Amino acid sequence: MAENKAILKVGEKEIELPILSGTAGHDVIDVRSLGANGYFTFDPGFMATGSCESAITYIDGEKGVLLHRGFSIEELARDAEYLEVCYMLLHGDAPSAEEYASFKNTITRHTMIHDQVNNFFRGFRRDAHPMAMLCGTVGALSSFYHDDLDISDEAQRLRSAYRLVAKMPTLVAMCFKYNIGQPFVYPRNDKSYAENFLNMMFSVPAEEYKASKAVIRAMDRIFTLHADHEQNASTSTVRLAGSSGANPYACIAAGVASLWGPAHGGANEACLNMLEEIGSVDRIPEFIARAKDKNDSFRLMGFGHRVYKNYDPRATVMRESCHEVLAELNIKDPLLDVAMELERIALSDPYFKEKKLFPNVDFYSGIILKAIGIPTNMFTCIFALARTVGWISHWHEMLSQPGQKIGRPRQLYTGHDQRKYTPISKK
Repeated sequence: MAENKAILKVGEKEIELPILSGTAGHDVIDVRSLGANGYFTFDPGFMATGSCESAITYIDGEKGVLLHRGFSIEELARDAEYLEVCYMLLHGDAPSAEEYASFKNTITRHTMIHDQVNNFFRGFRRDAHPMAMLCGTVGALSSFYHDDLDISDEAQRLRSAYRLVAKMPTLVAMCFKYNIGQPFVYPRNDKSYAENFLNMMFSVPAEEYKASKAVIRAMDRIFTLHADHEQNASTSTVRLAGSSGANPYACIAAGVASLWGPAHGGANEACLNMLEEIGSVDRIPEFIARAKDKNDSFRLMGFGHRVYKNYDPRATVMRESCHEVLAELNIKDPLLDVAMELERIALSDPYFKEKKLFPNVDFYSGIILKAIGIPTNMFTCIFALARTVGWISHWHEMLSQPGQKIGRPRQLYTGHDQRKYTPISKK
């Protein structure tokens, strides 16, 4: 990293702070020496704070750029399989044909869940939220691999990563099956990652589920487009938990819990809820007017993005799959009609263009998942499934870097100064 200096003047005191430059993106001011000078920075929400050094994912929100290990998300979503992206995130580069075949074989043969895990599900209420079950069962996996949890050993870290990537689809499908009262379906080694997941979700002992190529491809793309997204809330949660030396299963369970928050992982579910609120195509003008009214709290979910100020680069590829799936399945659903009309308006109305409120990846992925037959309460579980590889890649990268310390944010204290306590008996 190139290094310059910034001078912070506090009263008569001047503090020199290094300026660090990465491969791309903003330079950062290294404030680690401030504590020794009696100061800390104050940045609620970490809006201007770089919490770590990473070589995994790069985002330029102004230009609509998302890169994984230097490869654009558009190219990966169109030309690579999800497991190929998983290999890149974990190992730093695209695999050779031999490396990829070996990796796929390893993942395929780790998809089974220990039979005792079934007993965990029996303890949940049938109407428990799938994310509640997923939090518990992911964390519980550590009890089955307690002799392989030395996080200082790179080989053990990678084995844990492979297990999590492999077993997450099985656990998510089990959450769904338990929720609807159907028997669990075991994974199949003769199916691809996405096809295997769909089979575990929708097949039953009496009848095999046959997914079309368009649906399988769309599912694989949903996984790819949600694989990683830099230092978001859940990824930062995983890293913070991992900095304490917690085992990888506990760290990923922490990521699942963070993702469960409606401000983070519930965007595509919120989009479907909005479509249900609109209800029919003839009511769209009313809601468009409300969205344009500054005095109305209604917002169109699935349009625009906090990070991407121009357009969401993931949405272009997801739009292709969305239209492919809808055309192939030919589903007659009023909500899908509403979604398509909203998309048409958003891509043609000058207001949306001016405000850069283009349909994002959550808009299209939510429509695809609904068309496939996945209920909205499962959307965030599928997000967690896809994001697991990003979480575990960041965890692995963090533990591979020298000089790591436990995360310990500071605070601006605004409570009472020290005061004397009076026992109740003396009042």
